Amino acid sequence: MERAAFQDQITDNFCFGCGPTNQQGLRIKSYWDGPNESICTYQPESHQNAGSKQFLNGGIIATLIDCHCICTAIAYAYRDEGREIGSSPAIWYVTGSLTVKYLRPTPIKVPVELRARFVKAGEKKTVLSCTLSSNGQECAKGELVAIRVPLSWLEAN
Repeated sequence: MERAAFQDQITDNFCFGCGPTNQQGLRIKSYWDGPNESICTYQPESHQNAGSKQFLNGGIIATLIDCHCICTAIAYAYRDEGREIGSSPAIWYVTGSLTVKYLRPTPIKVPVELRARFVKAGEKKTVLSCTLSSNGQECAKGELVAIRVPLSWLEAN
């Protein structure tokens, strides 16, 4: 039986990085890999290159880290409340801050692996660390502060 990605269970998610129905987006897929860690494997596309065609663009790297961490925070909150991801009332988080350190160029032709871990989880704010690796080498790492927002946030214009 195939397990469902966090993103496929979150309703009304049209995000560029993680929205499953955004045809122009990255449409990443994140899964649990242990009680406090999630994993995402993503195959970069050739047009997502940096100045050099063989390396992945830094903004795409930041987006991958951002979206993988936010979806992990959402999944964790549902799990913490003993509910299925996407059940009502919906749980949403937004990025409060994101710090990315680029350690080495990331090859574009092979999949990247993201691993997010919880640093601290609270009622309104969750801090996660994330690594992005390629060919077994850590290429970037990030720390994200996820802020839980009320449902009215979805309706804000």
